Amino acid sequence: MNQLFIENLRISISAVRSHMLRSMLTVLIIAFGIMALVGILTSIDAIKYFFNENFAAMGANTLTIRNRSIQIHVGGDNRKPKYFPVITYQQATQFKNEYDFHAAVAIFYFATGNATVKFSTQKTNPNVRIFAGDENYMSTSGDEVDKGRAFSATENFYGSAVAVIGAGIRDILFKNKENPVGQIITLGSAKFRVIGVLKSKGSSIGINSDNSCIIPLTTAREYFPRADVSYSINVMPSSSQQLDAAMGEAMGKFRIVRKIKSYQEPDFDISKSDVVAKLLFNQLRYLSLAAKIIGGITLFGAAIGLMNIMLVSVTERTQEIGIRKALGANKKTVRNQFMIEAVLIAIMGGTLGIILGIAIGNLVSKAVGSSFIVPWEWITLGYILCFLVAMASGIIPANKAARLDPIESLRYE
Repeated sequence: MNQLFIENLRISISAVRSHMLRSMLTVLIIAFGIMALVGILTSIDAIKYFFNENFAAMGANTLTIRNRSIQIHVGGDNRKPKYFPVITYQQATQFKNEYDFHAAVAIFYFATGNATVKFSTQKTNPNVRIFAGDENYMSTSGDEVDKGRAFSATENFYGSAVAVIGAGIRDILFKNKENPVGQIITLGSAKFRVIGVLKSKGSSIGINSDNSCIIPLTTAREYFPRADVSYSINVMPSSSQQLDAAMGEAMGKFRIVRKIKSYQEPDFDISKSDVVAKLLFNQLRYLSLAAKIIGGITLFGAAIGLMNIMLVSVTERTQEIGIRKALGANKKTVRNQFMIEAVLIAIMGGTLGIILGIAIGNLVSKAVGSSFIVPWEWITLGYILCFLVAMASGIIPANKAARLDPIESLRYE
């Protein structure tokens, strides 16, 4: 049996080589279909990995309570945010003091987005974003200190004029490579001492995270007061498995703080840190569907092309089939010979398409700053589709060859 399979495989390779141009054209048609499928799906995986990394850096496993829902502008989804009454400092503080779930709780607000930071003769553009938070804010927001330290609970309590600056601000103000830690900078109209520099996050989703500054909440209330400011609250449980439980506890506790009765709808929004990522992933499914449709159409064309060359091959090799049958080959042997030839061409096309698809997908991955991806799931799918194309395309020509009469085949001109 194995000897017969090896002989059929040898004959199939010889047939492909004898009609190289025709075979390669069919291989390329199949390759383009698989390339479109694997390439786009690999690109989507790279984009998903990129967003997972970026949203994790923005505070993984964190709940945020705010007075408005998130505004969505993704594809055709254009949901306007719902606005609720502001969350006051007293309400935020009461929640933090009374929330007894095992989690870190941080109070913060966005102080301004058009501040200017100065040091000596250097100054930034008036587009620095200032965040005001308590001692837990940086740990719950995913910010990490590259040099120096974060401010303490004592500094937040007494309203110390200290600041943790972003890497972008450091590069602008300290061009002579001075150590920023300990230096006095002017933030708005006030003097602050730099106690830390944040690790660089780069730009993501159109926002330069390095062009920001974090100061203590109490200090910001003095130097950057805002009328009717609404505070936000971050809640980060000790374990990601406790996120849903922490969310339920936070919902119940803040309803009590806001004095909302059990039959009333909550007048605040509470969301997980990955909500935007999930919405983006939800939109990417349309791109994935488009890739599958494009790949399917191309593979359908490839199946027709493969069937055509197999039918031509049967006609051209009629005498060869007659000789094989005259020497004792049965219908099954002849049919398997042509089926193996169809599978061989399809696998060649699939392999080329998968290689090109992985290359294209990882070029996209490199462009967005993601990691190298080997999409084993899509590789497996590609080979399965190639095998199905070969079986669908080869069955009719193979059966035609198997049914040929050996006498008629031998005298075929």
